[in-house]
Amino acid sequence: MSIKTIGFIGYGAMASLMGRNLVRAGYDVVAHTPSGRSNGAEADVPMLASPCLVAERSDAIIICVPNDEAENTALHGPDGLLAGLRSGQLVLDTSTVSPEQADHLAALLGERNVAVLDAPMSGSTPEAEKGALIMLVGGPEATVTLARPILDHIGRITIHAGPAGSAARLKLVVNGIMGGTLNIIAEGIAYGLAAGVERSVLFDALQELAVISPHHKRKIGMGKAGHFPSQFPTRLMSKDMGLLMEAARRCGVPMHGMAAASQNLAASNRNHADDDYSALIARMEREAANR
Repeated sequence: MSIKTIGFIGYGAMASLMGRNLVRAGYDVVAHTPSGRSNGAEADVPMLASPCLVAERSDAIIICVPNDEAENTALHGPDGLLAGLRSGQLVLDTSTVSPEQADHLAALLGERNVAVLDAPMSGSTPEAEKGALIMLVGGPEATVTLARPILDHIGRITIHAGPAGSAARLKLVVNGIMGGTLNIIAEGIAYGLAAGVERSVLFDALQELAVISPHHKRKIGMGKAGHFPSQFPTRLMSKDMGLLMEAARRCGVPMHGMAAASQNLAASNRNHADDDYSALIARMEREAANR
């Protein structure tokens, strides 16, 4: 199948950066944003009125929405994606959704002879801008091969996690480790400040440690500055931690550390929903270190 036009369902911070890279690569891009907002990227990308129109205008569709509910809303109804899909198209679901939702989408589109991958990305807006995301994909090898030219323009590496739904499950592992680690860092910073370690010494020392990932060093930098531009908003990280806790419960896996992180991120979400999830550092600094 020749893919010339790629349609997006959801065209926010991450999707618009992916779309920009695909336009540079020579693809035509169209999009629909359920929220009506598209990060100011409409100049080069026609914004269509419904998911159905996106499906009708596209050879391949990338779904990038916040959660299961938003995805199902975009799929169904007279103006939904399913109403416009045709046999032989390709759908990449880059949303972070529940494993059950990923399984449901694969079955639903398989019935329509539409090739589909669950394809959540690992990385934030800096990686999306550079086309350096890590793409996690679940589905048949033949579909991965079909999608690879697209994946190679939005990511620096593609990891085939296994059959349909595998990437959705792997993504929860990745985001759980991100959120759990950030929570440990925030707790450590709160103790250091409460114990009297000079603030700049504490933050600067953590930036030098090999045991802290480059990703989390970036978050520590935000914590030191007290400025949390939304590379990965708290509302989405908190949602992902909730998905992980429910998925682990279904598997009978105890996750005591992840549970603590999920609770702290849920509390941070009350005041920092649209801030980067590293705003948890500021919350812990205020509450635990009395600052």
